[in-house]
Amino acid sequence: MDLKEYIRSIPDYPKKGILFRDITTLIKNEKAFEETVNQIIERSKKYKVDKIAAIESRGFVFASAVSYLLKKPFIMLRKKNKLPADVYSVNFELEYGTATIEVHKDSINEKDNVLIIDDLIATGGTAEAAAKLVEISKGKVAAFIFVINLFDLGGCEKLIKKNYKVENLIEFPGH
Repeated sequence: MDLKEYIRSIPDYPKKGILFRDITTLIKNEKAFEETVNQIIERSKKYKVDKIAAIESRGFVFASAVSYLLKKPFIMLRKKNKLPADVYSVNFELEYGTATIEVHKDSINEKDNVLIIDDLIATGGTAEAAAKLVEISKGKVAAFIFVINLFDLGGCEKLIKKNYKVENLIEFPGH
């Protein structure tokens, strides 16, 4: 199944000049969604994984299904002030400004191998922040798996240069 066929491209969203890659058309098709989850699971078998983490919010869609099927704990990496208990926080740069993501301090244990899943990687800032959260928690990033890589924006290469293992299911040019 060619998963690219299930990704809708929306020009000038969220601002002029951006070609947004929309996963809602993929997840509303039960066969395409199932195939996506199965491909993530197949790729994850290369790595020792203790826990599955996902970046808010679209990463949750895929990671929760993977976590359930692999019978691994699911860890939410959330935007600032969305988690109620004590958190670790990492600030990072976005294309359009700055942001913060957080994880509960009791989510990841020392030496946990954490697979990080997200729907898309562009410049890699959010993914890099996610890795820092895992490492601040004394865990280890087993790998990243992205559904979509916007290959010309360099996010995967940024992570690979930092010695992270990176997988993606499909690729599109960025803008």
